Amino acid sequence: MKKWSVVIILGAAQFVMVLDGTVMNVSISTVVEDLDTTVSAMQAAITFYTLTMASVMLLGAKLGDVWGRRRAFVVGSIVYAIGSLITALAPNIGFLFLGWSVIEGLGAVLVIPAIAALIADNYTGAARATAYAIIGAVSGAAVAAGPLIGGFVTTYLNWRYVFVAEVVIMAVVVLFSRLITDATPPRAVRIDVPSVLLSAAGLVLLVFGMLQSKVWGWIIPLAPPEINGVPIAPFGISPSAWLILIGALLLWAFFVRQRRLVDAGRPPLLQVSMFSITQLRSGLSVLGAQYAITAGLFFMVPVYLQMTLGLDALETGIKIFPLSVSLILFSFVGTVLSKRWSPRRIVRTGQVILVFSAVILLASVSDDLRSVIFGIGMFTAGSALGLLASQLGNVNMSSVPAEQTSEVGGLQGVFQNLGSSLGTALIGSVLIGALSTSFAAGVAGSELPPDVKSTISERTESGVQIIPASTVDTVAQEAGLSTTDAASLTTIYSGAQVSSLRVAFFGLIVIAFLSLLFSRGIPSTVPERTPKAARAG
Repeated sequence: MKKWSVVIILGAAQFVMVLDGTVMNVSISTVVEDLDTTVSAMQAAITFYTLTMASVMLLGAKLGDVWGRRRAFVVGSIVYAIGSLITALAPNIGFLFLGWSVIEGLGAVLVIPAIAALIADNYTGAARATAYAIIGAVSGAAVAAGPLIGGFVTTYLNWRYVFVAEVVIMAVVVLFSRLITDATPPRAVRIDVPSVLLSAAGLVLLVFGMLQSKVWGWIIPLAPPEINGVPIAPFGISPSAWLILIGALLLWAFFVRQRRLVDAGRPPLLQVSMFSITQLRSGLSVLGAQYAITAGLFFMVPVYLQMTLGLDALETGIKIFPLSVSLILFSFVGTVLSKRWSPRRIVRTGQVILVFSAVILLASVSDDLRSVIFGIGMFTAGSALGLLASQLGNVNMSSVPAEQTSEVGGLQGVFQNLGSSLGTALIGSVLIGALSTSFAAGVAGSELPPDVKSTISERTESGVQIIPASTVDTVAQEAGLSTTDAASLTTIYSGAQVSSLRVAFFGLIVIAFLSLLFSRGIPSTVPERTPKAARAG
């Protein structure tokens, strides 16, 4: 039992870290009402939870080397528990953002890289591969269980109890952390502060630009921010485009600085030479795409089920249940298949299934939901994600020697959370942008009176909010529309919601298809059959 006690402790922490990315999605409508906020604000909170992790994950991995990996793990667990407690007690969206998106995220940047490194410290050979597979399966189970746990707790108790439970779990993790061996001594490594600032600022600006594109526009400014009544749109270009460009330039400057630090004999924040390892580069790229698709799926589907169809949190969790079951099941199937199939074959099988599942889900979208087709689409999507989860962690960690596992663990965290941030921001932007466009076209082509059309156009000039379709009639009548006009507007809005979801699902199809291009460097040989000398090279 002692042999696997370490992976149980680390797995519990991994479960909580990943769970937080999906557990709140099915509770969006409840939290929006409880905190008197909007879906867009919740989208921002979800995005910045993963973005906080992505932007400072490299620093967290480096601190693990400086402080010692177990100490970093314990400190991160305590910080995470504090953030969970603040979130559980949050009276408004500001406190939720602080506790969940910021403090929890900062705790996770210490915990996630330490998990990967501590497994390497505590296990060797076949046991190490098994431990990584278990962590991958735990991650898949957390993704799958999130909607069910969130749905049940939100419906029968309160969404806040999820975060109370996280405080308890992390307290138990800290209590038993003494069982973990930290075989790698701390290193007196100088952390390059400009590198930290460049990487964090670059990632934040890049993702924030994408997140705000739904309001500000991608290129042509729609409703840009104003200072003293003057729109901020330099040279007539949307601020989103400028933020994305500046973010990309800062990341380029970060990579240049890392090379210069190495040339000067100083320790970089990231050994960018690792990106020359084909296996690692492909593994990280596919991992990022996988998490982008997962985050996009777990944002758009609950929005559709709750805001368009009027389902509650538990009903939403039940609709997502086929994905939950298949994700867990195929995580283990992938582990068994790895004894006969190469990682590339398993990964590409999962990617192809993911493309077809997105097509099936697109076909299921309607005003009343084609339940059987939707269930098949969710099950096949879960099976694809499970196959990917079973392989990518070991593909990445086995591409470098044991002394670099902490750094690769940090990189995995960056790509996981950057993928999640981009998925939520990009798919959310596409969803809301398409909703505004479709709603405006529906109003323009309707038989509503000209003065009503003009009023609606003025009030939705800066975009259309995602609200439950069932409430549109009441909102319209409160705004002075007649009963007939309010009913027409409800029909138009419901149709716009369905249309925008179709566009967003098509976006997922594109991402899933493009991710196939990233998997060329995944190993094409069965590990057990690979000669020892070849593996060492």
